[in-house]
Formats: sequence, structure tokens, C-alpha cells
Amino acid sequence: VQLQASGGGSVQAGGSLRLSCAASGRSFSGAGMGWFRQAPGKEREFVSFIRGDGSRTYYDDSVKRRFTISRNNAENTVYLQMDSLKPEDTAVYYCAAGPSSTFDATSPYSDRRYTSWGQGTLVTVSS
Repeated sequence: VQLQASGGGSVQAGGSLRLSCAASGRSFSGAGMGWFRQAPGKEREFVSFIRGDGSRTYYDDSVKRRFTISRNNAENTVYLQMDSLKPEDTAVYYCAAGPSSTFDATSPYSDRRYTSWGQGTLVTVSS
């Protein structure tokens, strides 16, 4: 699976952005999809995950009730709707994919579970 992330930009605190991740290749519906982010000077961290069939989602506590992950398997795209953005959400956001079977037995929080990565899209939130 090859991934292309888009939708980043600059917003003020309290604003919204929607990130998209377009996938090419086979078996998109068979891939668990995650979003991670990396702020300047920090390690990459888990943001959200959605199973291949969309039946279950996961969120880091820092983004719960503000971010919503979704996917459209007919369009091979996963989305991250980000509302009530805060300056601490500023980071490069990456989408990632891994076989659904991987996440049947393990949690989606570790970036080592993912086999494909997009190039990243920058989100900047000003106060």
C-alpha cells in the first residue's frame, strides 16, 4: 500500500482541519489505518486508528472527543477530522497502514506494527 497524506495547514486555536490519506495498491479494506504525529524535538506518537472494516476506532487520550477518524474503502481513503485544535496539536501528521490481521492480536499504538507510511503533512495551530 502506498500512502499520500494531505490537508495540513495553519489554523488558530479552536479551529478545525481535515486530513486525508489516499492509498493505492491492493487490499486497502484489509489494512488497519493509523495516524501518528511528530512535534518538533519530540518522538513520533500515536493519534488514532481504524480497523479495515471501520468497525472499531482508537484514540490517544489527548485527542479524544476532538478528533474523529473515518474511512471510505470505496475511495481508498482514510480521514482525520480535527476539531477544537490546540497549539499542542502542532506537528507533522503521518498516516500509516498495516495488515488488519496484525491488529487482531496486538494494539495499534506502536508504530512498529505498521508496514507503510505516508510522507506527512504539517499542521500548525497558533494561539
